This record gives sequence, C-alpha cells and structure tokens, in this order.
Amino acid sequence: QELYDRYEFSFNQYIKEKVIPTLEEKQGEYMLKSLVIRWDNHKLMVRWLSRFFNYLDRYYVQRHHIAPLNDVGINCFRSLVYEKVKVNMKNAVLELIDRERDGEKVDRVLIKNITGIFVQMGMGTMEAYQNDFEKDLLAHTAAFYGRKASQWIAEDSCPEYLIKAEECLNSERERVQQYLDRTTEAKLIAKVEHHLLEQFETELLDKENSGCSALLMQDKVSDLARMFRLFSSVPRGLQPIAEKFKQHVTKEGLDLVQSSEKAVANAKKGEKSSTSVEQTF
Repeated sequence: QELYDRYEFSFNQYIKEKVIPTLEEKQGEYMLKSLVIRWDNHKLMVRWLSRFFNYLDRYYVQRHHIAPLNDVGINCFRSLVYEKVKVNMKNAVLELIDRERDGEKVDRVLIKNITGIFVQMGMGTMEAYQNDFEKDLLAHTAAFYGRKASQWIAEDSCPEYLIKAEECLNSERERVQQYLDRTTEAKLIAKVEHHLLEQFETELLDKENSGCSALLMQDKVSDLARMFRLFSSVPRGLQPIAEKFKQHVTKEGLDLVQSSEKAVANAKKGEKSSTSVEQTF
C-alpha cells in the first residue's frame, strides 16, 4: 500500500513542481506547444514507471480492486493539469481555427495534438472532448458563419454566395479529417449548413437577376447543379427550389402555348387575306 501511495505522490509532486509552473508562464499557442511536450513526457513517465512497478499491477491492484497504475498516472495529470488549463486550451484552439478560417496558415499538427488530449482525458469516453471542447466549437462555428452569411447575403449574387458556401463546407470537412475527431463532422456540417444555407434560402432564391428563376431563364446549368447539391443536404431544402422550377416550367409552357396559338391565328388570318384577294381578281 505504501508503495502504491508513493507512486501517486511522486506524480503529483513532479506535476506541481515542474509542469504547472512551466504552463502558467505561457499563453495562447506557446502554452499549447508546451502542454503537448509535457503531456508526451508524462505519458512516457507513466509507461515506464508502470513497467517498473509491474508487480503492483499484477498482484496488489487486482487483489484489492483498485485503479491500475496507468490510470493513476493519467488521473494525476487530468486532475492537476487538465482541469486547470482546459479553458485556456479550448480558447487558444478556437482562436487558431478562426484564424485559419480567415485564410491564415496555422499549425494543424498542434491543433490535432491538443484535440487528442481532450479525447484522452475522457479515459475511454468522449465526455471530455464533447463537453470541454466540441460544445464550444459548435457554438463558435455558428457565430462565425452567422457573421459571414449576413455579410455575403448583402454583397453577393446568388451564384457567388453558393460558391463561398460550398468552399466553406469543403474546408470544414477537411478540418475534421486533419485535426478534429470524426464524430464532430456531422454536427459541424449541420451548423454550417443551417447558418449559410437554411436561414437564407428564401433570400437567395428570390435575389433579383441572380436567384433561382433568373438562373433557370438563363440556363445556368452549373450554378443550378450547385444549388441542388447544397440544398439537397438541408432539411426540406429542395422544396422551395422545386416550387420555383414548377413556376418556371408552367410559365415557359404557357408562353409556348400562347405563341403557338398566336402563330396559328396569324396563319389563319393570312389564309383569309389571300382568299379575299383571289376573289377580288
């Protein structure tokens, strides 16, 4: 028991004396880089000490039904370091993601390492990642694209807006592949689609000279294909487009019928005029 207790005490002492002071003197991206180094060192220390005291894990831990040495070491880091810096971690990562969304090049490997720490702090679950990071990431994403959408809808034509929306969705999918957990993708894309597409669909389709009706009249196939592709992922997103298409087909059909009737009427008038001339002579 004394050896088991000393094992945990050694971790706590090391963290308080070496790790926390190093992290407290740094902010933002520098803090994240230091945290990654400290976490990697901690995992290495846990692995080797667990092997060194393997006897405890094989006999003492099993016999007394207590936490294995690996879990004790990870819990020390979680309770003393992670709980202290998790808010700063989250804010620093969100700042990096916003900078990348605005076109700046950022350290994607660093972000991936930090999101990995959020996952590992769940000790086999996604609880820490979801509660301490993902929840605020989604709220931050909603606010970011809400601002962008308000700006673009006022400045851009419908095709220009949809091009930007498609680029944003592709970028968010790439972010998931590069440094976010795959379980985030569906939630993240839903947020982007809601704020860029769903909220402004009526305004986009009704835009003068560039909305859905104008694109149909001008036979803009690629723009219409993009519109269909994007709104097919939005709940009930195709229904307003279908209504516009119906109105367009109906109008075009009626115009053709009226043109045909007018042509027939003109033809009949021409025949009557010709008959009158022949009778006169």
